[in-house]
Amino acid sequence: MIPVQFDYLAPTSVEEALAALGEHGDDAKIMAGGQSLLPVLRMRLNAPEVLIDLGGIASLRGIRDDGDAIVIGAMTTHHDVRDHALVKEHALLISKAAAEVADSQIRHRGTFGGALAHADPAGDLGAPALALGAQFVIAGAGGTRTVEAADFFVDLFETAIGDDEILTEVRIPKHTGWGAHYEKFVRVAHQWPIVAVAATVKGSIDEARVGLTNMGSTPLRATATEQALAGASATEDGVRAAADLAAEGTHPPSDLNGAADYRQHLARVLTRRAVLEAAGAGE
Repeated sequence: MIPVQFDYLAPTSVEEALAALGEHGDDAKIMAGGQSLLPVLRMRLNAPEVLIDLGGIASLRGIRDDGDAIVIGAMTTHHDVRDHALVKEHALLISKAAAEVADSQIRHRGTFGGALAHADPAGDLGAPALALGAQFVIAGAGGTRTVEAADFFVDLFETAIGDDEILTEVRIPKHTGWGAHYEKFVRVAHQWPIVAVAATVKGSIDEARVGLTNMGSTPLRATATEQALAGASATEDGVRAAADLAAEGTHPPSDLNGAADYRQHLARVLTRRAVLEAAGAGE
């Protein structure tokens, strides 16, 4: 199947893109890397009259140091995020998660901001961004605004980005020296995770941040686990009780890949593994 006919626009600046979005409104669709959008178009689950491709906007690509945070342009590819020295040094959890996104071809085409704006609860980047307290910079006709990660993910495939706005960059507070691990459970290689856990740990274990993938309609923080981990020893026994709290308050889906209670079991097991690996105490 091929998409229905549409007009194609390739702006070279954010201002041009916003103007096109303002002109065409609900008839337009934004394309970043296209790895989520193109299959939808080909299956005719969405039929925009205008496609606005952000690929030609150079200012949306790149990674830079900005004092207490690193800034990742929305159009930076997963491959570049995974391999960038600043990400590995100051936000290792993001690098670890980006390495698990689909396969090499998609990592070279898909974009960091595009995946986050798509807001698939099974996406690999939402939970790490949430765990690290990321900030999302969103541009509109009236200027830019910054949204905290806790407020960015609204619901299934829904974010705080308005219909006339574009995500331009993501600010990641520095977690320099923190250990990190992304534990992903799949049945088939390169599959969306049935459940995944993003864990980053300061010291052994002075502080921990834990994000859950595919345990609800949005990425989630395992706050009860984080609180219980503070000051815990980086051992199986020291982590187990805290990890057993990971599924508290979650409402995972039930589907062909697993029932909700199975996913909650996975969340507890994967949290224990992820935290131990992040603390350098994995097998």
